[in-house]
Amino acid sequence: MAKSLNIEETVADEALEVAGIESRVYELGFHLDPELPIEEMKKAYEAVRELLEGKGTLVAEGQPEKIKLAYTISRQETTGRRDFDSAYFAWIVYEASASGHAEILTAVSTNKRIIRFIDLLTTKDAARHALEMRELSAKLPKRTEDTETSTVGAELDAALENLVI
Repeated sequence: MAKSLNIEETVADEALEVAGIESRVYELGFHLDPELPIEEMKKAYEAVRELLEGKGTLVAEGQPEKIKLAYTISRQETTGRRDFDSAYFAWIVYEASASGHAEILTAVSTNKRIIRFIDLLTTKDAARHALEMRELSAKLPKRTEDTETSTVGAELDAALENLVI
C-alpha cells in the first residue's frame, strides 16, 4: 500500500510557508505496477510527471525501469491481496511550495497504479549529482564473471566443505 501522509512533514511544510520560504526541493521515488502494459506504464509515469510539473518545477528524473524487488510487497486490493516481486521504478526530483507538495502527496497516495512511493527532501545539487552518476554508470561496460575466478571460487568452496576441524 502507498505510504500514508506524514503529519509532522505536513506541519513542517505549513510552518515554512507561513515563515515565507516559498519552495523546497523533493525527490519522489515510486514503484509502478509491473503488470501494466508498456503503454499504460508510460501513461502512468507521464501522469505523475505532469502532476509534478503542474504543482512545481522539475529538476531531474529517472525514466521507469523494470526491476526485481529486494523483497515482496503485498497490497490489499478490492479483488484480494496482491504480491509484487518486481515493479517499474522511476524517480523525479521537483521543486514545489508547501501547499503544492501536500497536493502531490495526496494525489500520489491515491494513485492505484503506484504500488509504493517515498518522498524525500533533497537539494538541486544532490539531484543533479545523482543524475550524473547514473549516466556515468550507464556508460560503463557491464561486468562479466571471469571464468578463471569462478573456477577458483568453486575449488575453494569444495576445499572448505571438506575441511575437518
